Amino acid sequence: GDRPNRDDRPRRDFGDRPARSFDDRPRRDSGDRPNRSDWNAETKSKAHQDHVDTVHERLQAEAVDAASVAQASFADLGLGDNIVRQLDALGAASPFPIQAATIPSILEGKDVLARGRTGSGKTIAFGAPLVESILRSQAGKRREFGRSPKALILAPTRELALQIDRTVQALARSVGLFTTQIYGGVPQARQVGALKKGVDIIIGTPGRIEDLQSQGKLDLSEVGIVVLDEADHMSELGFLEPMQRILRLVQDGAQKLLFSATLDREVAALVDEFLVEPAVYEVAGESQDTSTIDHRVLVLDHRDKAEILNSLVDRDGKTLVFARTRAYTEMLAEQFEDAGIAAVALHGDLNQAKRTRNLQRLTDGKVRVLVATDVAARGIHVDDIDLVIQADAPDEYKTYLHRSGRTGRAGRTGAVVTLITRQRRRRMTEMLERAEIDAPFDDVRPGDDLLEEVSGRQLANVDA
Repeated sequence: GDRPNRDDRPRRDFGDRPARSFDDRPRRDSGDRPNRSDWNAETKSKAHQDHVDTVHERLQAEAVDAASVAQASFADLGLGDNIVRQLDALGAASPFPIQAATIPSILEGKDVLARGRTGSGKTIAFGAPLVESILRSQAGKRREFGRSPKALILAPTRELALQIDRTVQALARSVGLFTTQIYGGVPQARQVGALKKGVDIIIGTPGRIEDLQSQGKLDLSEVGIVVLDEADHMSELGFLEPMQRILRLVQDGAQKLLFSATLDREVAALVDEFLVEPAVYEVAGESQDTSTIDHRVLVLDHRDKAEILNSLVDRDGKTLVFARTRAYTEMLAEQFEDAGIAAVALHGDLNQAKRTRNLQRLTDGKVRVLVATDVAARGIHVDDIDLVIQADAPDEYKTYLHRSGRTGRAGRTGAVVTLITRQRRRRMTEMLERAEIDAPFDDVRPGDDLLEEVSGRQLANVDA
């Protein structure tokens, strides 16, 4: 109640101070200053141009086609008898193009940069010569207890690390060498115990490897060969700086082998800093001319999507369905189950035991359909998946390449079917051009004969 009325308050006297004028401020629309919309347009245009350059600027590579290496054997490439016999036991009687291209260069000690999608034989391409090179370097030397590792293989996920180890471990043991896996998500005690005993080859993910090194439990100073598998995906997951820090800890002049599904400027930071005059290969098997994968785009009405998906997965072969979200993944798995089609989901909300169990059910043939998100699917390395369905189309060409790499593995035939609405047709066309993939576009409705042809084509190839 003691507060004075507004009108009773004393007023300040500014005397002869001139009234403030805004007339001399430059106007937003004056010619001597760009307005905000112009600035935004220029900035967006530059950002878009940078993105386009990033997407399209590819590293120059020497193409190696299958015909040029058809007569080569693993022994011809320089691998020893024990390793050749073990490769034969693993079902690799003769080299794939990427193996024939890279193995001689790796054995010569060169840095190698190679493009090869998952399933093209990359693990043997670097694993076999890596084991051979360590064996040669250790010839006549006594293997000490507690010895430091001589080779390091980095992978983006624990699933891929385990997959690599299954092949490399068999090759290493055939000549008396030892491997161990180092990855996060599990207690480190067993991993540290293996390191204390001494190992020759480490296979793991960047996070846990860097963690054990910082604790003083892993010595990388004697590592003479480093493999970066799926280097582009490791960069996408935020492992670029950890990879750089790890590479600075290995032997000076260590040999670096970088394998990637795409060779573009996103791996340039690693190439520029760490690879010395690398031999660069892009296997011709990645092209449409020699690919074992058939690509097709189905254009549909959104209301028909569920029924068309049921038609496509109702088949005898193994099918992998990609969905964008975890919720849609679960919904599709339930939808297929309700239709009498055995299916399971794979996504990040599942714990490691459940993810491993669901993937094993597909591997064992207990279910025919696996519905997965992109991140979870990185750990899927099942050779006999013959149909990949993209229920949600990918947003970029790299994702398309990684998804399609889940089929057509180890020289087998496979099909990739992408479902889109008419509104997305132009965007899909641009993405396929970037991925260098030719795929027909077909309009479909439920009950069309084309759906039976698309889902049944691979069965005919398998029977043949």
